[in-house]
Amino acid sequence: MSTETTTTRNTKDVFSVYQQNVDKLFNGIKQSVPHYHQSITNVQQEYLQAYENIVDSTITLQREYAKKAGIATTLPEATLKVIHDTTEEFIKATSIQNQVAIATIDATQQNIKTFNDNAKSFADLNRNILQSWISVFTTKNN
Repeated sequence: MSTETTTTRNTKDVFSVYQQNVDKLFNGIKQSVPHYHQSITNVQQEYLQAYENIVDSTITLQREYAKKAGIATTLPEATLKVIHDTTEEFIKATSIQNQVAIATIDATQQNIKTFNDNAKSFADLNRNILQSWISVFTTKNN
């Protein structure tokens, strides 16, 4: 947001009007971001809970059906080991995937910060160049 004073913003020149409207736009966006994040988090949690409930209900229903139908549900040790090992490997892979995603997000954030810092430096450089040009071409009163 601009560092200009309110008095300067009340003028009707194009830059003040433009700055005032850009500031309003970004303030609106900044206010909506936390609500957006909370809504996304809520949807993710609700989806996860719904999916977990469906899986739990399905297992319970299948267990009841197998018991009433007299179907044997005991698994051999080798099958149990494969199931447990597969689950552990899936959990490890998911953990690695999450770490990569978080590292990517962190790197992207750092790149944006670096871009922002460079943009500020570039603007300062252009301001200094403009000032140098103006001082060279300005007529001096003797």
